[in-house]
Amino acid sequence: MNWLTRYAAQGEWLRRRAENVLAMLLLLMFAAFMLQIVFRYLLNWPIGWTNEISVALWIWIVLFGAAFVVRESEEIRFDLFWAGAGDRARRIMVLIMAVALISTFALSLPAVIDYVMFMQVEKTAYLKIRFDWLYAIYVVFVIAMIVRYLWLGIQAIHGKAPEAYDPTKAGSGV
Repeated sequence: MNWLTRYAAQGEWLRRRAENVLAMLLLLMFAAFMLQIVFRYLLNWPIGWTNEISVALWIWIVLFGAAFVVRESEEIRFDLFWAGAGDRARRIMVLIMAVALISTFALSLPAVIDYVMFMQVEKTAYLKIRFDWLYAIYVVFVIAMIVRYLWLGIQAIHGKAPEAYDPTKAGSGV
């Protein structure tokens, strides 16, 4: 087993654990949402913190999921070009995409960190969660995207072409 395969297997194990974390966050968001319904419509006592926690969890679910759970093959791409390309052309497209995304995210990272740290002065209305804690997941997301596209670029350089489009394995098509 070469080193790319070994790291890919470890990454897949970590991705499954990230799915577990994501499912837990979704369960917590659903519980807060159900609690909000019970308090508002059955007890006629609206509470704001359930809405606040649902929004905070949604932010974390989207960014955490995009960083650690969504596979590269599940990302949006122009299938018209991708489907017609051979292995070499797909490797070149991945390299171009990797360089563009790594440089964009790397250039924005200092400003992102600065802004998230600046947000420590603000807190949420009900739970008094500092905004820097709430939006810290975006810093994690940016770093994860840099690492992901470094990995994809390295794989492309070492001759591993991304999967070709297979219409029999296509998702919903939406």
